[in-house]
Amino acid sequence: MSVDVMVQAAERWLGTPEPNAIQTWYRDRNGPAYAGNFPWCDASITRWSADAGEWDAVCLGTDRAYTPEHANAFVQAGRWTYGTAGIRRGDIVFFDWSMSGRIANIDHVGIVTDVLPGGQVATIEGNTMDVCARRVRGPEVIVGYGRPAYGQAGPGQRTPADPQWPGRLLRLASPMLHGDDVRRWQQRMRDRGWSITADGWYGPASAAVARQFQAEKGLTADGIVGPATWACAFRTDNIT
Repeated sequence: MSVDVMVQAAERWLGTPEPNAIQTWYRDRNGPAYAGNFPWCDASITRWSADAGEWDAVCLGTDRAYTPEHANAFVQAGRWTYGTAGIRRGDIVFFDWSMSGRIANIDHVGIVTDVLPGGQVATIEGNTMDVCARRVRGPEVIVGYGRPAYGQAGPGQRTPADPQWPGRLLRLASPMLHGDDVRRWQQRMRDRGWSITADGWYGPASAAVARQFQAEKGLTADGIVGPATWACAFRTDNIT
């Protein structure tokens, strides 16, 4: 089920502290306005949805970092419910610590993993005490929830914010290639779990990672990051 894929994508980040690759990834996609250790609860939802291939369903057309705006997007899409009536696994649940019940006062967001007695929900949340963790929340702090239309996007669909191939081949050269395109690819490989430094220099270590990745994905293992290798790195249906 697509809901389970989304929850599993969140589970892979459990225990992640701040600062982290979610913040770096979000900043790479959305620019210097997100420099530093910005609040990353909704950026986590964005990242998990991209990993799960459910970005359109969850983010509704744009990356999310501001929780009231995200909740209002669910309202406008007709996929919002106030309170907890009917809430279920996979719903995106929004919290207001002042318990006002108003979207404008939303402070935080998570994904529901289980529905518990008494209107409580079990969640996974980014940026909860500066870590990604499981929490149990009561109905008094829940403003409402959005229900994504899971399973509507095709497998491996790239999101509009995913970076396009920069137009030059990343390969071993003299002088060594250097630039933001190298750094972005390196960071993407780090985010996928590869041991690589995102320093912007395409040296032997980067070429070795490229060859291993290419061999794993059935590509020509030449250590050259061209359009096929770049696109494969930014797909979300092939993460192992």
